[in-house]
Amino acid sequence: MAEFTVGDEHFLLDGRPVRLLSGALHYFRVHEAQWDHRLAMLRAMGLNCVETYVPWNVHEPEPGRYADPEALGRFLDAVAAAGMWAIVRPGPYICAEWENGGLPHWLTGPLGRRARTRDARYMEHVERWFGTLMPQVVARQITRGGPVVMVQVENEYGSYGSDHVYLGLLRDLLLELGVEVPLFTSDGPEDHMLTGGSVPGVLATANFGSGARKGFEVLRRHQPKGPLMCMEFWCGWFSHWGDKAVVRDASDAVEALREILECGASVNIYMAHGGTNFAGWAGANRSGTLHMGELTPDITSYDYDAPVDEFGRPTEKFWAFRELLAPYAQGPLPEVPVAPAVLGAPAEAVLGEWASMDAVLEALGGPESEYATPPSFEELGVDRGLVRYRLDVPGPRRAFPLTVDGLRDVAVVYVDGERAGVLTEADATLPEPVEGPAAVELWVESLGRVNYGPRVGESKGVTGGVMHERQYLHGVRARGLRLDAFERAGAVAGMTFGVPRPGGRGLYRGGLTVAGAGDARLELPGWTRGFVWVNGFCLGRYWSAGPQESLFVPGPVLREGANEVWVLELERGGEDVRLV
Repeated sequence: MAEFTVGDEHFLLDGRPVRLLSGALHYFRVHEAQWDHRLAMLRAMGLNCVETYVPWNVHEPEPGRYADPEALGRFLDAVAAAGMWAIVRPGPYICAEWENGGLPHWLTGPLGRRARTRDARYMEHVERWFGTLMPQVVARQITRGGPVVMVQVENEYGSYGSDHVYLGLLRDLLLELGVEVPLFTSDGPEDHMLTGGSVPGVLATANFGSGARKGFEVLRRHQPKGPLMCMEFWCGWFSHWGDKAVVRDASDAVEALREILECGASVNIYMAHGGTNFAGWAGANRSGTLHMGELTPDITSYDYDAPVDEFGRPTEKFWAFRELLAPYAQGPLPEVPVAPAVLGAPAEAVLGEWASMDAVLEALGGPESEYATPPSFEELGVDRGLVRYRLDVPGPRRAFPLTVDGLRDVAVVYVDGERAGVLTEADATLPEPVEGPAAVELWVESLGRVNYGPRVGESKGVTGGVMHERQYLHGVRARGLRLDAFERAGAVAGMTFGVPRPGGRGLYRGGLTVAGAGDARLELPGWTRGFVWVNGFCLGRYWSAGPQESLFVPGPVLREGANEVWVLELERGGEDVRLV
């Protein structure tokens, strides 16, 4: 048992000054069998603490139905076993470049802008969720012999809103649920962010990637006393589909970290190890300074150009940080752990079976119903996945452009069974006019819900309507396909498979033989966009748009000998799938 408190200048452990040297590692982005290795890597880099978010939408996929919230407790136990402290950031909103910023789609769909406010319906859900989650944290506080030293109230709220009543309700709720360690907030070092996101009686911390002295000066204007901490030192950055991979020079990052330490501050390196957005949980952003522009979906890899890369290997940044942090450690740093085993030999997948998208939807989709106007993903109960909209252009009528108003995010369109084009938010009109009568199908895929800014919680799918000749077309039949439907036991058992159709959309099934199971990369040259499962584990989205060209396969997912592979191609299939 110990006491961790906030002093006038320092954090105090049983009254003695301590500095938190923390690193972000999200348990939900790392295969559980690899937690111990990643934690050991952080210890070897010179860190004494680990920070993690908690994604509400992962653990409560439907209201009142929970999915392994105990995973957080198991992770905190692993942190304790590694001899480290823990900082927990439970949200409810987490950003984290995660789907919907961690908020469940079934919550933000009906509530809209009332989410992340004092709204009674929203708070009722938060109270139920925290009542389920927080016992995992409370029992593992340092005051009770565990590793948890601090807990966050909301997340970067000053970048979003100014409802101090809401923040006060969250603070009080955490205290009522038994949190004894210090509470804190984290915001950018700007006046509007710190005024909007700070809570009386709660330590404020700052997030930035450089300019520590200037950032802490701003923080001191708002908080004259208390330890200084950069809660997110952005040592790298995330990447978007269709853009170049983001890289930060190691020497630049180490000098920025040096400045934080020279200020006498504590720090949380974001990310120390990024991991992977498995199972399609990657979020998206909106471009522009006000985050209201074009949708920019996050890639599956969350490598983040971190000091410990996606495969758990030390990078140049790791060695530079280790050298910088070594003098702050109590005694010599542990040896760097041996890297996890890698695949013994390349393997080619043989995908000998194929089911059309219609067959997949029939087997795994929800019911089809007719609506006056297109329902959103939220109305159909779809978080990650796609929706097929079917409607008719009445006739006779002349050929006229067909436009999808309020399309999010991408739609593959068929007219009378023939592929007519791929539409996006920026280009939502078919290139060729459509003559009536005609049968239209829109296969709309969510590329990830917005995780940051004023458009967090926006709906997915067709949020306006389908227009032809200045007229909305009504009478829309819609059917959703959730990505987690593939996780059901025997999900594809009743599906009708045939011989693969060259370039066809749909589910490809086959296998590969592994000799020497270990971490690997899955390559899909010639494939367009979709998802991959290996032995029932969803690796995430692939997309020929780049910059990501392969998917990380954790060694614990693979088996010696025969392994099953599913590829759900949503646009145009390829030929080769190989493990290297």
